[in-house]
Amino acid sequence: MKVYFDNAATTKVRDEVVDEISDVLKNCFGNPSSTHSYGRSAKSYIETSRKSIAKILNCEPGEIIFNSGGTESDNSILKCAVKDLGVKHVISSKIEHHAITHTLEEIESKDVKVHYVSLKDEGEVDIEDLESILKLNNEPKLVSLMYINNEIGNILDVKSVSELCRKHNAYFHSDAVQAVGHYPIDLSSLNIDFLSSAGHKFHGPKGVGFTYINKSTKIKSFICGGPQERGLRAGTESVHNIVGMTKALEISIQNLDKEIEHVKSIKRHMIEKLNDLFPDIHYNGMSGDLEKSTYTVLNVCFPMSNDKASMLDFHLDLKGIACSKGSACQSGSSSGSHVLNEIQNEKFKNLPSIRFSFSHNNSIEEVDYLIETLKEFING
Repeated sequence: MKVYFDNAATTKVRDEVVDEISDVLKNCFGNPSSTHSYGRSAKSYIETSRKSIAKILNCEPGEIIFNSGGTESDNSILKCAVKDLGVKHVISSKIEHHAITHTLEEIESKDVKVHYVSLKDEGEVDIEDLESILKLNNEPKLVSLMYINNEIGNILDVKSVSELCRKHNAYFHSDAVQAVGHYPIDLSSLNIDFLSSAGHKFHGPKGVGFTYINKSTKIKSFICGGPQERGLRAGTESVHNIVGMTKALEISIQNLDKEIEHVKSIKRHMIEKLNDLFPDIHYNGMSGDLEKSTYTVLNVCFPMSNDKASMLDFHLDLKGIACSKGSACQSGSSSGSHVLNEIQNEKFKNLPSIRFSFSHNNSIEEVDYLIETLKEFING
C-alpha cells in the first residue's frame, strides 16, 4: 500500500488542473508582453486569473503579483521593505520558514535591527511581547509572522497581530503558504500589507505563486528587468502555471467546507488511534488541538528508545508511507528541525518526531494502515 502523508511539503496536482495547464500549453504560447493577438491572448489568461484570485481573497486585482512561489515572495517582501520603505526594524519569530529566517540573517546590519518575538510553550506567539517590541521607538517597522506554521500547524491570531500593527503604524507581512486554499481569507477585513502564497500547497503546479501587496505600499521590483506584473516583478510570466494555480485555488475554495470536514475526520481518527497505541505520546506545538492548529498537520513525538527511533522513518518509507521528520525544505540536514529545537523541552528533543500532513486524497483506511505498521514496528 502506498500512503502519502506529506501534503505540507507539496500536494498532488488535481486532474482538472493538469487538463487546464495542458490546454494552455497547447493553445496559448504567446508572450504576454507582446502586442499582437498571440500576446494579447496570453495576457488575457493572466488578467482573468488575477481577477479570480483577487475575488477569492477580497482584494483588488492590481494587488495580486505573480511570481515563482513562497520563497521568492518572502525574500522580496523582507528585502524590499528595507530597501524601498525604509524599514529599520523587522519583527519575526525563530520558528518561521527558512525563506524568512535566512533572509533575516542576510538583511540584519547596523542599520537594520531584527527582533524575535517570544514564544509560549507550544510555539504560540506572545502577543504582549510583540506589542512591547512595537513600542520600542517610532522608526519604521515590519512584522513578519506565518499565518500557519508549516511544521507544527499552529495558527497565528492574524486578526490580533494585524490590529497591533495598525495601532503602532507597522507594516505586516504574513507567509500564508499553508493557509491559502485551506482557509477562507478576507483581506479587506485584515490590516495585512503583504501576503505570500505558493500554488503547489493547494494542489496546483510547482514553481508558481503570488504575493498580495496592498496598493497603499510603495515598493519596487525585487527582480530587475521588464515592466511585467505592474512593474513589481520582472520576467515573462509562466502563463500555464498561473492558470493552473488559479484553477487549483478555485476548486479548493469551491470544495472547502466538504474537504475540511473530511480531512479533519482523518486527523481526529489518527489522534485517537495514536493515543490508544502510545499512552505517553506527545504532539508538538498545538498540532494535537483540532481548534488551535490546522486540520492538515499533525506533528507527533513518539515515546520510544533511541535505538528504535533511528529506524522509524526508514521503516515507514519501506512500508510505502511518506511523511516528514520536519520541513521538507531541510531534508538531509543533520541539525534537525529548527522549529522543534526552539519549542521542545529536553525530554522530547531526545525522542523521534514525525510530521504527518493530510489532504482530501487521504482516507481513514490509510490511517489504519499506518497504525498497523507502527504496531508491527514496536513489536518487531
